[in-house]
Amino acid sequence: MTIDQVLRAHALAATGFMPPDEGDALYEAAVAAGAMLPGLAFLEVGSYCGRSTVWLGGAARVASTVVFAVDHHRGSEENQAGWEHHDTLVVDPRTGKMDTLPSFRRTIHDAGLEREVVAVVGESPVVARAWQTPLSMLFIDGGHGEEPARLDYEGWTPHVAIGGTLAIHDVFPDPADGGRPPYEQIFVPAVESGRFTPVSALGSLRILRCVA
Repeated sequence: MTIDQVLRAHALAATGFMPPDEGDALYEAAVAAGAMLPGLAFLEVGSYCGRSTVWLGGAARVASTVVFAVDHHRGSEENQAGWEHHDTLVVDPRTGKMDTLPSFRRTIHDAGLEREVVAVVGESPVVARAWQTPLSMLFIDGGHGEEPARLDYEGWTPHVAIGGTLAIHDVFPDPADGGRPPYEQIFVPAVESGRFTPVSALGSLRILRCVA
């Protein structure tokens, strides 16, 4: 099953760094996760302006579930002023800080996914400490520094139910291709833990299954 072309168009219109083929693969993995563990929610760490959230929200609609979108909406390190991925259009002129929440809300509204997507605004480790709901699908695309990546792994992967899916973005085994923390702090520990086994890889997207 492929994502509806209207939803895909909304995803592609949103600001973000998810390539279309990886977004489609994320959607397919989420649909499969929802069928494997019906009734369990999805969760995304790092929503930014909602580009990847539309793919997940579309899958949540198919699976009759919801996706919790966790983000503080102040941008990761690489999004701040002076860095390559800084976008002045998402800076709040009143505070001088990044604020992607208005863009995120517009994206989800325009895609018609407000029933499927629940925004959780806060620091990922803070939300993770209070989280108790098992997940059929976890997508980690949060801060790409060593500590943020490690904390996302430690805080969220315990909540993936057996048979559930862990998806990780920006995984680069070769240092020449990109930053290392999602690979070193999330992907490698997940595999070495014995809890997760790799299922597929496309671009920088890795899909793993929780087996223990």
